[in-house]
Amino acid sequence: MKKIVFFTFLILTSCEDSLDQTQNSNLLFVSSEGTYGNGDGSISVFSENEKIQTIEGIGDLVQSILVNGDKLFVIVNNSHLIKRYSITESGLSLPGIDIATNNSSPREMVIVGDKLYFTNWNSHDVKVLDLVTYSIVASISLNGIPEDIVSNGDYLWVSIPQLDLYDPNNGSIVVKIDINTKNIIETYEVGRGPEHMLINDNSLWISRTFYSSDWSSTYYGSSTVDLETGEISIINYGLGLVCGGNILNLSDKIYRTVNGGVAPLTTDLNLNMSGKIGSYHNLYSASSNDGYLYLGMSDYVSPDTVYVHNDLGELNRTLMVGTLPGDFASWNSD
Repeated sequence: MKKIVFFTFLILTSCEDSLDQTQNSNLLFVSSEGTYGNGDGSISVFSENEKIQTIEGIGDLVQSILVNGDKLFVIVNNSHLIKRYSITESGLSLPGIDIATNNSSPREMVIVGDKLYFTNWNSHDVKVLDLVTYSIVASISLNGIPEDIVSNGDYLWVSIPQLDLYDPNNGSIVVKIDINTKNIIETYEVGRGPEHMLINDNSLWISRTFYSSDWSSTYYGSSTVDLETGEISIINYGLGLVCGGNILNLSDKIYRTVNGGVAPLTTDLNLNMSGKIGSYHNLYSASSNDGYLYLGMSDYVSPDTVYVHNDLGELNRTLMVGTLPGDFASWNSD
């Protein structure tokens, strides 16, 4: 789940090495957030169906992971740090390195060239990490609390679902940032609660989740921005609990989480429920890679489960992971 909500109390949604020494050329990394305040975030490493490594005790709320070359970057939200591990055919080399973010509450990241750009709740900005020196070299201030960040190599797009930590996703904008000048050059009004995004066919696809003022009801929707014309399309689906509001590309179709699974979006942003994959009562996260769909389930106790489906919707395999599986990344030695 890629969304954490604050209200009267907080809802949030080094290591023990069990490395198998067999050589593997294709690896899947599954990050598990762990339970808030306990520092029990973890990463599970798989080769096909076999778990070859578990790294435990990574920190408090492992938020997101990203593979870049032979490196795995890990954002640990409530420990306010970024971890970097080297990847080998046998898994992750330990102990890795820690990069402090100065109590920024980091969230999501993207890499362009030799810079890593990451969003931050506490500091209300995008920070820039130099991947040569591993130092934070710049920050881009934002008017609100950012969540997701994507790039086409020339620009960054950042979703801003909240105005402050107690706001029920009244934020409604996505900003476009010039990478060279680090200036916001466009602001798009895309509807309340913009969270996760992806770029496909020169369109920015956005999933949205927002709440009633008393937090008793959850609403969801989707939006697109035509990156050539700037035209914006918005649709609201109404009431419904869509944990995380993930949006993903599976075999050139855009899917959004809904009702315990994912359903493809039509060109007018309606949900094609006849093409829905999965129907789980405890869906926590969704992602896709190499023609496979990863659906993370959670009962808020370890171990939790990831169900892997192919693009036809067929269940391919089941993976056991740590508490609250939230993000996925893959690596190929080729």
